[in-house]
Amino acid sequence: MFIRLLIFSCTLWLISCNNKQTADLVIHHAVIYTVDSTFSQAEAMAVKDGKILAIGTNNAILQSYQSDSMIDAKGKAIFPGFIDAHAHFVGYAGSLFQVNLFDSKSIDEIIQRLEAFTKEHPGKPYVIGSGWDQNKFPGKKFPDNKLLNQLYPNIPVILERVDGHACLANQKALDMARVVPGQKINGGEIITENGQLTGILVDNATGLLSNIIPPPSNTEFETMLLAAQKNCFEQGLTTITDCGLNYPIVDKIDSLQKAGKILMRLSILLSDNKENYDRYLPKGPYKSDLMSITGFKLFADGALGSRGACLLQPYADQPGWSGFLLSPISHFDSIASILSKTKFQMCTHAIGDSANRVMLTIYNKYLQGKNDRRWRIEHAQVINPADFALFGKASIIPSVQPTHATSDMYWAEERLGPEWLKTAYANKQLLQQNGWIALGTDFPVEDISPFKTFLAAVFRQDAKGFPAGGFQPDNALTREEAIRGMTIWAAKADFLENETGSLEKGKSADFILLTNDLMKVDAKNVLTTKVIATYSRGKKVWGE
Repeated sequence: MFIRLLIFSCTLWLISCNNKQTADLVIHHAVIYTVDSTFSQAEAMAVKDGKILAIGTNNAILQSYQSDSMIDAKGKAIFPGFIDAHAHFVGYAGSLFQVNLFDSKSIDEIIQRLEAFTKEHPGKPYVIGSGWDQNKFPGKKFPDNKLLNQLYPNIPVILERVDGHACLANQKALDMARVVPGQKINGGEIITENGQLTGILVDNATGLLSNIIPPPSNTEFETMLLAAQKNCFEQGLTTITDCGLNYPIVDKIDSLQKAGKILMRLSILLSDNKENYDRYLPKGPYKSDLMSITGFKLFADGALGSRGACLLQPYADQPGWSGFLLSPISHFDSIASILSKTKFQMCTHAIGDSANRVMLTIYNKYLQGKNDRRWRIEHAQVINPADFALFGKASIIPSVQPTHATSDMYWAEERLGPEWLKTAYANKQLLQQNGWIALGTDFPVEDISPFKTFLAAVFRQDAKGFPAGGFQPDNALTREEAIRGMTIWAAKADFLENETGSLEKGKSADFILLTNDLMKVDAKNVLTTKVIATYSRGKKVWGE
């Protein structure tokens, strides 16, 4: 009798196994935040051919699916892969092979880092660096190039400010670019003292140096992108919006993706120039498995840190100076008119309240009420109280970077004054306009870490835990809002919400397994969170 029962049980077990559907991957006993419309939780999911077959309870998935790759998550949290709604992937890749000047505290420290770099890389015909911020220097004044000229008289040296909206160049670089004292340029500044060039170029003036450094070779370009991709996957990023590329670079990336070398999903915003418009406007938006091109990136103004942001009133710490627009209003209007007749998005960098008002007014002129065109304002840092409603009126997406607030908070009041600061970095107010908001980092301007984005968005604190109560805490987002902003809302800002951004049946299996549960972790432990594994289209791209 016992033998008969055993045989019967084994038969039932075999029938059950044979009835199971085969998956490429089954992950179970997890806390899965699907980030679907109800922000529901699940315990397990099955993946096949890069997409989610099913998601649900442990019992439901384990009884229905079998796989050679079964992963017990042991109660760890799983989120959709992070999406950075505004970054510079190619720029970041390049910065990994330049002099790192981030957090330098003086011109002397800049020189020390330069000398260390040139000793490690002897014989280089030029030196490029990035990341300095004069707001961290004694006196908070722009540096000059006197020491650079003494130490590097025969090779060009170009050092970008942290925001990319200003640079410090030595005399050799200025001579090669034929920059002279008294030279004028629209939408930019060439700073002099006592009739002499200081080496500081602001906004459009930095473009004068663009042709003196040769571009990387194809091999160098691939090496740089692979290094950047590795770092991004390590941070749990599976999709990145790269803001402002030209089509030859885009073509190279597209080829590397199709060759299976670059696995990062990229949404590209093309730079505002005639060559890009001529190439893409007749074709319309582009889509491949890993790339989408849906918009153009314009610059209304510069950055607050270099006083290039265009304000409605003078800077509190520089009377009589209000910044400037980088192009005539007629240019922005003409591009809006053109793009309004296409399927492309118009996405415009606007920091100051004057720049935001100009662009919001133009957007409203052509969008004419509620729509699903998903035109974007990138940064939206300083908004006049009267202008918030213009976002909702024309369904304009605020694409913001929470860490800008926690980086700028140390000096922003000096720039703007206490009253004007109240409606700056107003993430919650911006979210309320349309009910959603896209979040990013702007890396390499800010740190690549999505966890710093989450900390700044929810707790309004920087990596030091400052300030204790949060910077302007009334504009903090909830945990759910922040996660949505870093996943499904960021996907929506790029027209990718049907492919990625949430963990639902039929969508791309882009997900991350974390050491901490971001929906529960306290503020002091947010930055201790590590990515255990990153999956893109069902394949592990980071983790052991």
